[in-house]
Amino acid sequence: MTTPVLTVPRSLLLYALIYGGMVVLAGVLGAKLADLGQWPVIGQMTVESGIFAFVLLIVLASAISELHGAPVAQRLVRYGFVPLVLSIVLIRTVIDAVPPAPVWGNQAAFALVLGQGARMQVAGLCSYGVSQTLNVMVFARLAGRVLVVRAWLASLLSQIVDTVLFITLSFGGEAGADGQPLPLGAMIGSQLIAKLVLSTLMVPVLVWLAVRLGRWMDRTMARESVSLLRPNA
Repeated sequence: MTTPVLTVPRSLLLYALIYGGMVVLAGVLGAKLADLGQWPVIGQMTVESGIFAFVLLIVLASAISELHGAPVAQRLVRYGFVPLVLSIVLIRTVIDAVPPAPVWGNQAAFALVLGQGARMQVAGLCSYGVSQTLNVMVFARLAGRVLVVRAWLASLLSQIVDTVLFITLSFGGEAGADGQPLPLGAMIGSQLIAKLVLSTLMVPVLVWLAVRLGRWMDRTMARESVSLLRPNA
């Protein structure tokens, strides 16, 4: 009796692997604020660097939805919680429970960069789940429209939700250095403008390229499978 072989499309396997890595990397990169220079109308654009990994999450989820269906993409979003939660647990364990070597003097810097507070970690989990689920849902609901338009609209909505949720849950009710409540509206507005500009410039093109690449990989895999089934001449 022949054991059935589960064949995973190459595009799904590759994009799922990258997706898991970007879920973890988004939180790590977020520790750095990036200066993107002066922009017309907008002025100085400063964003947390995790946006670059988050944009890739949007691109990958949209591409998988286009290639393999929205249910598969939504499962990928849910599975993304696994590496995200594991990374949080491992980072906290290494910071709090694993003593640094006597010859290594960078413990404080390591904890400062990677050791997000519990509130920010919960905010990150909530904003990730809601915004990525919304991205896939909107992208699928717009089926029939031009691919880059669907990718752009879904990205805009998911970025808005992600920013509002994360900043509100992370900093709502907190006071600044002057003792006054943090200006959540200004914080959300500046981040939104920067994220929407980057999403407009990057996401549609990247989704189009990811879909084209995915289809090429899957066609190549299909041709190789057919050639293996042909009897020897």
